[in-house]
Amino acid sequence: MNIHSKEFLYGLSEFFKIFADPTRLRILEVLINKPLCVNDISEKLNISQSAISHQLKYLRTSNLVKTEKVGKNVFYNISDNHIKIILEYGIEHLKEVI
Repeated sequence: MNIHSKEFLYGLSEFFKIFADPTRLRILEVLINKPLCVNDISEKLNISQSAISHQLKYLRTSNLVKTEKVGKNVFYNISDNHIKIILEYGIEHLKEVI
């Protein structure tokens, strides 16, 4: 068995805390399918653009989403396949136990 350092486990704990917010989870869920701009996310979730931007900044600094600028628009997307897998497994697990 591999015992990780306290620092590593703290980082892992902080990583999973990111998923503890329903608004962030909703944002990640809509980004699973395709990149979207703040306005599109706001409309899909019926949440203010300000609130979406705030959560996207947090997700971006946590490396869960990445950005791509196309013209004047900034599109947000899931940063990598690991995040998609974590979300999909979480959704699949809940469907089995609920």
